[in-house]
Amino acid sequence: MTSTAPEALHGHDAGDKPPSWPQRLRRFGHVPRPVTGLRERLVPPYTRPSERLWAVLGVPPRLADRMIRWSAWGGPLLVALVAGVLRFWNLGSPKAVIFDETYYAKDAWALINQGYEGSWPKDIDKSILRDPSSVPVPTDPGYVVHPPVGKWVIGLGEHFFGFNPFGWRFMVAVLGTLSVLMLCRIGRRLFRSTFLGCLAGALLAVDGLHFVMSRTALLDLVLMFFVLAAFGCLLIDRDWARRKLAAALPVDEDGVLRPDRDVAENLRLGWRPWRIAAGLMLGLAFATKWNGLYILAAFGIMCVVWDLGARRTAGGGPFWGVFRRDLVPAFFSTVPVAILTYIASWTGWIVTDKGYFRNWAETAGKGGSWTWLPDWLRSLWHYENEVYSFHVNLTSGHTYQSNPWSWIVLGRPVSYFYEDPAAGTDGCPASTAGKCAREVLAIGTPLLWWAGAFALCYVLYRWFFRRDWRAGAIACAVAAGWVPWFLYQERTIFLFYAVVFVPFLCLAVTMMIGAIVGPAGSDERRRTIGAVGAGVLVLLIIWNFIYFWPLYTGTAIPLDSWRNRMWLDTWV
Repeated sequence: MTSTAPEALHGHDAGDKPPSWPQRLRRFGHVPRPVTGLRERLVPPYTRPSERLWAVLGVPPRLADRMIRWSAWGGPLLVALVAGVLRFWNLGSPKAVIFDETYYAKDAWALINQGYEGSWPKDIDKSILRDPSSVPVPTDPGYVVHPPVGKWVIGLGEHFFGFNPFGWRFMVAVLGTLSVLMLCRIGRRLFRSTFLGCLAGALLAVDGLHFVMSRTALLDLVLMFFVLAAFGCLLIDRDWARRKLAAALPVDEDGVLRPDRDVAENLRLGWRPWRIAAGLMLGLAFATKWNGLYILAAFGIMCVVWDLGARRTAGGGPFWGVFRRDLVPAFFSTVPVAILTYIASWTGWIVTDKGYFRNWAETAGKGGSWTWLPDWLRSLWHYENEVYSFHVNLTSGHTYQSNPWSWIVLGRPVSYFYEDPAAGTDGCPASTAGKCAREVLAIGTPLLWWAGAFALCYVLYRWFFRRDWRAGAIACAVAAGWVPWFLYQERTIFLFYAVVFVPFLCLAVTMMIGAIVGPAGSDERRRTIGAVGAGVLVLLIIWNFIYFWPLYTGTAIPLDSWRNRMWLDTWV
C-alpha cells in the first residue's frame, strides 16, 4: 500500500514553500521599506522625478537636470505669485472697517504716529472712511490687551498707503503671500520633494480662512507668519546639525559611513544661527499675541527631541550627549532671545511718558520690594498682569464664538462683514429678484479642512506606529496652536484663532496625499490609481475654494445663492 504525501495532495512538491506575507502583500501594491545607509538617514536626499517621465515628455537629460534645479525655487515662486494675485485683487473691498479692524487699524495708526496706542472716540470709523486726514490721532493713551508687533506690521502698510482699508490690509496680505512661499520651501525640505512642497503651498493658497485673514487687518495672520518662519528656521537648523554630525563620523574602507559613540555624544555643534533666528521669530510671535508662548515651549521641546534623534542615529546613547551638548544651548538660543525680542517690541511705549500705565511705578505702584528695578520695567510688568486678568476673565458671550472642539469641522465660522444691497446697487445685479447678500465669512475651505481631519489621524498613525519624525513635527505644530485653547473653555474664543495652525494642516493633507499616490518603488498600476485619486481630491478642494469665493471677498450674490453656500445651520 502506497502513501501519498500531503504536499502532493495539494499540488505542491515537498520542497516548495508557501509564499511569505511580504510576497502576498506585494500583490496589493505593498512595497517593503528599503534599507537606507547611515548618511541617508542623517541627511536624506531630495527625490527626483523618474527618468521615464522625462522620456515620455521628450525632455533631454541636460534640460531635465536644469529644470529640476530651477524648480526648487521656481515652483514655490510661481505658487506664491498666484497666491499674491488672489490676495491683492481688490484688497480695499469692502470699503469698511470690518470686525476687529476697528481696534487694530486705529491702534496701528497711533503707534506709527506717536509710539503708543491712543483712546479713540466711539463711532469714529465712518469719519475715518470718509476723510482720514480730518481725524486727529488721540494723545490720551488707550488700554490695549495685545502686544505691539502685529500693530506695528499693520501700521507699516498705513505709513506707505494711507489710513484706509487698502493701507491697513496691505502688510497682512504681504505676509499671507510670503507664508505661501515659505510653506512651499518648508514642505520641500520636510518631504524632500519639490512637488509635495509646492502642493502644500498651493493648498494654503486656496484655504478660505488663510485667504480671508490675509485680507483683513487682524493680528492672527501676523502671528501665523512668525510661527511658520520659526518652524522653517528650526527645520534648516535640523538639517545643518545632522550634516555636521555626518561629516564628523568615520568612514570604513568601503566608503560607508559608520556610527561612532564618541563622536555622537561629544561632538560640539557650535554656533547655530538658524536656531537663534527661530528664537527671534518666536519672540516676534509672542510679541504679536500671547499664545505664541505655548508655541515657543512646544518648538523648544521639539528641537531638543530632534537633537536626541540625530545623536542616537549617529551612535550615541539615549540622553547623555544631548544633555551635555545641546540642552543648555537650545534653551539660551531660543527662550532668552524670545524674551528680549518681546521687551524690545515695547520700545515705543517705553520711550514715551504717555502710554497706558506707563507711569504706574511712579504713582500707584510707588514703594515695595522691587524698587531696585527700572520704573519702566515695573510699570510694564503691572500692565502685563492687568492684561492677563483681562484675557482669562473674558467670558462675555459673542454671536460668533465657538468651542475649539468644533474648529476642525468648521462648526461656527465668523462673519466679518454683511450687507444686503438691493438689486442694482453695490454690485447686486439689476436683474436680481429681491436683495443680494454681501458677506466676508472667516471660514476654511470645507473640503480641505474635512480632509484635514482624516489627515491628522493619518499623521498620528505615522508618528505613533512608524516613528516618522515628519509626522511628529506636524502634529507638534498643530497641537501647539490648537490644544492650549482647550484650557480656556469658558473664555470667548473664535474659529479664526485656528489660522495659526492652518499651514501645518496643509502639510498633514499633503503627507496624506503623498501616501495616496504611493511610495517610491510602487508598481505603475498602484501609482496611477493613487495619482488619479489624489488629483481628484486636490481638484475638489480647488473647486470648493472657487465656489465659496463670493463669501471670502464680499462679492454680492443673490440670496438664494448665498443660502446654497450655508452648508451647515451653524454657519448662518
